[in-house]
Amino acid sequence: MFAPVSHGSPAICPAPPHSPPSCHGSDMQASDKHIQWLLGADGEVWVWIMGDGPGDKPYEEISEELMAQRARLQAQREAEELWRQKEAEITKKFRDALANEKARILAEKWKVEMEDRKAAKVLEEERIHEEFKRKEEEERKRGEEQIRLQEEQRAKELYWSLKRAQLQSPASESEERAWEEQLRRSKAADEERSRRAQRARDEYRRHSLRAIQKGTVAGLSSMFRELGQSHEQEARLCHHLSGPGPPGPLAVPASRAWERPLRPVSRAAIVRWFKEEQLPRRAGFERSTKAIAPWFHGIISREDAEHLLENMTEGAFLVRVSEKIWGYTLSYRLQNGFKHFLVDASGDFYSFLGVDTSRHATLTDLVDFHKEEIITVSGGELLQEPCGQRDSPPDYHLLFE
Repeated sequence: MFAPVSHGSPAICPAPPHSPPSCHGSDMQASDKHIQWLLGADGEVWVWIMGDGPGDKPYEEISEELMAQRARLQAQREAEELWRQKEAEITKKFRDALANEKARILAEKWKVEMEDRKAAKVLEEERIHEEFKRKEEEERKRGEEQIRLQEEQRAKELYWSLKRAQLQSPASESEERAWEEQLRRSKAADEERSRRAQRARDEYRRHSLRAIQKGTVAGLSSMFRELGQSHEQEARLCHHLSGPGPPGPLAVPASRAWERPLRPVSRAAIVRWFKEEQLPRRAGFERSTKAIAPWFHGIISREDAEHLLENMTEGAFLVRVSEKIWGYTLSYRLQNGFKHFLVDASGDFYSFLGVDTSRHATLTDLVDFHKEEIITVSGGELLQEPCGQRDSPPDYHLLFE
């Protein structure tokens, strides 16, 4: 809108004193451009003065609002970053605490009979579930309150900082327009980030509850390693006793005479890897005994494994030494077919590749765990009946010679 300037009122953009309604010059004709001033009834040029129009806010009030909004946005972004750090700390704290608690409970449950362990496991996991859920919610509430207070304090600090900067160096009109546009975009981006953060928090809570209900245990290598050492000491005491069966596990050598390749290159390399690294960890043995587990097999092919499982019912399984990775393959009998799961043993724990992320200190621990817990949610595989040897000598005899 334009309004005529009354006589005596100041004008921000006065018209040139001799500007005609239209310009006709040789230069203008050449470019085919012209300027025409809008005149009022009194013949004067029309102009608009900011702040004189109906409903216009004073410049100082607009500037104050923009600075306050800018301070709030900056404080909100800093608060979001603080909350991400706080949430990561809370998540790690309770994940580690839950893992340690489950480790302690699992160690105690091994001392009782299988049926007692199963009943105690259900009750104890429900208690842990409720306790850690309550503690996590309390910690989150405290964290959110702390972040909120820091956000308010930061908003005040940023406001006064911007206020001082305005007094020292006023912004130009073009800078103000650019700032308004930037402010509008930042506000839209902040709203979108808030919505994404809320969705992420909701998804995190759902996954946390599913993980607790599933009862996965991770990070137990050090505790199980101590248990494994006690088994090794027991086996060494029985090493000189006569009797049938394979020898007990060997002690870990002080320095290995070979370097393990990235992948198995031959059967000889696999046999050496098993003797050097797996026998000391009691791979293939039943718990606390010198007997080979009935489900353990040597370096056999997928076809051989399926042939052994062919006439067995759903849930039958065997564990064979893999020729593809430093680890094993768990072959499982379905109602109409078979499944084969790779077990990584290249580190200081045993875990499935690509399906379940639970880590176990020994191969026997992994098998026993999935006698009670399914391997995948979609397949519902539960280890029920071990598939033993059919030939003599057994297919694992090269590993124990």
